[in-house]
Amino acid sequence: MKPTRPGVLVGLLIVFAIITWALLKPLYSSLPTVPWTAIPTVLLLAVGEIYSGWMTKARIERRGDTKPVEPLAVARLAALAKASAYGGAIFGGIFAGFTLYTAELLEQGVPRRDFLITGGSFVVCVLLVCAALYLEYCCKVPKDSSEEDR
Repeated sequence: MKPTRPGVLVGLLIVFAIITWALLKPLYSSLPTVPWTAIPTVLLLAVGEIYSGWMTKARIERRGDTKPVEPLAVARLAALAKASAYGGAIFGGIFAGFTLYTAELLEQGVPRRDFLITGGSFVVCVLLVCAALYLEYCCKVPKDSSEEDR
């Protein structure tokens, strides 16, 4: 598995933001208000991935009284990190498109509420992407010192 490239994630975010913004022009008035529940949900996912990364790195390096980590568990965490990075980028793009569209309508009550919620959701999606990249980094197997000597 190759490491996730941040440029691809930024590209996905931009493409989905543009698509969402374009689709909202004719559809926004017929959509229900945006729920606020995405913010704490994605924030909890990000915190969980940061903690998992921190603990996994400690277990891989065998710091303190940590138990060795199962290789299959590390592979699963790396797959979770990769999926979270792409999912966070896509949903971050959707929320960014909503935020850009509603930024033009801030004098109205409902679009202002949607702007604040989608702006917060965008921020926590970016935090999720960063947490996923951190978890992926923590899942790397350290180089063996005998390999460096060769």
